Amino acid sequence: MMPMTAAEPAANANDMHNVAGPNAAAMELFRIGEMAKTFGVTLRALRFYEDKGLLHPRREGTARLYTHRDRVRLKLILLGRKVGFSLREVKQMMDLYDPTGSNIRQLKLALDKSQKQLVRLHKQRALVEDAIGELEGLMASVRETLAARDSAAPGTSN
Repeated sequence: MMPMTAAEPAANANDMHNVAGPNAAAMELFRIGEMAKTFGVTLRALRFYEDKGLLHPRREGTARLYTHRDRVRLKLILLGRKVGFSLREVKQMMDLYDPTGSNIRQLKLALDKSQKQLVRLHKQRALVEDAIGELEGLMASVRETLAARDSAAPGTSN
């Protein structure tokens, strides 16, 4: 999972719609439906991430309004989930972010968790490759059996 750096909000400013004014990008808010559509997630997922303390939308009545910071956090949540981190791990890494600090602790934690996850993924890959090999072998055996039975008993097809 890539940690948030102080430069990331500026780097991701292109993700947002333009609004009049010099600080418009920092002030722009996004409704829940727009966030869901943009990131390919459900409204329920966004509300769940909010319940878990991963996102912190502003409220205007019953409307949830997401900031640029929420967009960056959602990108990181989705990246973390894609590579297999738990939401707890994602939150732990994101909560260490300090826009005014060096974020050394956050970076070290992200690197440590990433190394451990990479080991897990390599083990999973080996297990999947073994399962594929077993299944391919089984299928070849079944094909041979079928071919032998078809040639031994012409005229029957079951």
